[in-house]
Amino acid sequence: MTIAQEQFEALVAKLENFSKTHPGSYRRRVALFALLGYVYIFLVLAGLLTLIGLVISFIVFSHRVNGAIIKLVILLLIPAWAIARSLWVTFPPPEGLKLSRRQVPQLFALVDELTTKLQAPRFHNILLNRDFNAAVVQVPRLSILGWQENYLLLGLPLMQSLSLEQLKAVLAHELGHLSGNHSRFAAWIYRIRKTWMQIYERLHQSDRSGASVLFNRFLDWYWPSFNAYSFTLARMNEYEADRCASQLTGAKNMAEALINVEVKARFLESSFWSDIHKQVEHQVEPSSNTYSSMLTVLHSPIAEEQTKEWLGQALVQKTNYADTHPCLSDRLKSLGYPIARSQTFQSVTLQTSAAEHLLGDTLHQFATQFDRHWQESVSTPWRQRYAYLQETKNKLQALEQKAQMQSLGEEETWERAYYTLELQGAEAALPLLQDVLKIQPDRAEANYTIGQVLLSKADPSGIAYIEKAIAQNIDWAVDGCELVSSFFWRQGQTEEAQKYRKRAERHYQLLLKAQQERASVWDNDSFKSHTLKASQVNELRQQIASYPEVKEAYLVEKVVKYLPEKHFCVLGIIRKKGLIENSYAGQKLVDSIVTNVPFPTQAYIIILNHADSGKLKKKICQIDRALIFRR
Repeated sequence: MTIAQEQFEALVAKLENFSKTHPGSYRRRVALFALLGYVYIFLVLAGLLTLIGLVISFIVFSHRVNGAIIKLVILLLIPAWAIARSLWVTFPPPEGLKLSRRQVPQLFALVDELTTKLQAPRFHNILLNRDFNAAVVQVPRLSILGWQENYLLLGLPLMQSLSLEQLKAVLAHELGHLSGNHSRFAAWIYRIRKTWMQIYERLHQSDRSGASVLFNRFLDWYWPSFNAYSFTLARMNEYEADRCASQLTGAKNMAEALINVEVKARFLESSFWSDIHKQVEHQVEPSSNTYSSMLTVLHSPIAEEQTKEWLGQALVQKTNYADTHPCLSDRLKSLGYPIARSQTFQSVTLQTSAAEHLLGDTLHQFATQFDRHWQESVSTPWRQRYAYLQETKNKLQALEQKAQMQSLGEEETWERAYYTLELQGAEAALPLLQDVLKIQPDRAEANYTIGQVLLSKADPSGIAYIEKAIAQNIDWAVDGCELVSSFFWRQGQTEEAQKYRKRAERHYQLLLKAQQERASVWDNDSFKSHTLKASQVNELRQQIASYPEVKEAYLVEKVVKYLPEKHFCVLGIIRKKGLIENSYAGQKLVDSIVTNVPFPTQAYIIILNHADSGKLKKKICQIDRALIFRR
């Protein structure tokens, strides 16, 4: 079984203490856990191949072949082939513009210098992309043996934001994960951890061959446990990578690179992209020079007041178990860089950015390509958003005019507030949203929206609105708790943030159980009379009547354990028998009803004509008021 977040955190905390008091024993345990997964795969594969060999030997020596033996061989071959295929996993390579040594010789020279000094593996590809990030990606060729193709990903916005020495520190950190000169063992576990994440996703989620029967229980236990065991080592590897960069480029460059990245990332999210997205209100087409203009603003200093605000937000965040990366303040402390000194950090104009230094004349060519790529990727949703906003403007104008002449209805009052929020922002919409609550104090959408607005303004009174919205609509519990958790993280209130994050995790697990419970209907389930209104049943009856192949329809509710307040209906259909019957006719009918017939609650549709549905059909038909249609 998978482990809950609280169990994971408790295990990680225990292992962190164990790694400090018994570092040798901890490393041996991690190594053994890493090898255990490989041993299991090979044992299962060897077992299947042995059974296949025995069956073939039986055929050879007994000279007997029948249908049962052939089926047995096929039954063994399918999972054996699936497991063997999983050892050679094909993953899509990272996306980006592939750079050549001829194009950017200075960049390749810098990478060569760093890989040599850190004894890191060479890179098969260096890609330039639009992300504000740098990363090392290893794409497995034969996952189980660890054969990798190495990619270095460089984000053009990041390169433009940093000086050459700061980018050198960032690259040294990334290469430090794979360094043979620093923490060989940690680098090995780092690679295995990433590989097992991919194997887990492949076998646990995607395999439909039958191999999942042999692997799911093991992987459900193994991956969460190995993840917890290696989590501490992965975090230690982050500190080790920082030390690699510090030793190679200086603690000051590494620390200032970390600070600069935090500030510039928040600038792009809160200012630059926010302004770009606002253009859709009056531009039918997206900008044709977005990344070119980004390079210009990233070269300039950020206002001192904004720098202090965003850096302050980053410094109050605490290291948590959601990410192996330590928080900014912990990384600065590890580098010996005083927090007080970081608080005086000022954004300055770069004389020459790392992008300008390393990419030279090709910089603006790359920017132009990214301009075009971004414009092409967002053109369709941009035009759709523009059309929606124009329609919204017309609707809001009509409501404003009506409001001057008469009182608006409840739904119109909400629509006016929501449209104002969409077009004019939170400040203009807040009093209108509060007007909605005066009329409809229990309106979940209004409570949630006000909560969002207030929390975005760092006003803790928004929490009460979010809580009320969650009480009214349990589907918003996960998003609402994560919203409040993020608010507390920004305020530096770690304990409160953790409480809401754990609450979100608990509800997420509850939703998963509820989904699993509602994923199927069996004859051993319990049912009761539906609770739909007469008007809802009549509308459903009329919809079903439009299907001539439906002879009878029965509507009941499945008795559920998880989230019983969310009613789960079961619609049982008895089809007319046609002259020509096939196995697809029933599924085609179900698909059509699912697509075209709206249900007021979550529902499951099942055909009751099948031979194995007799007990279920009898059970459903006996429920009071179950029959809603008969032709």
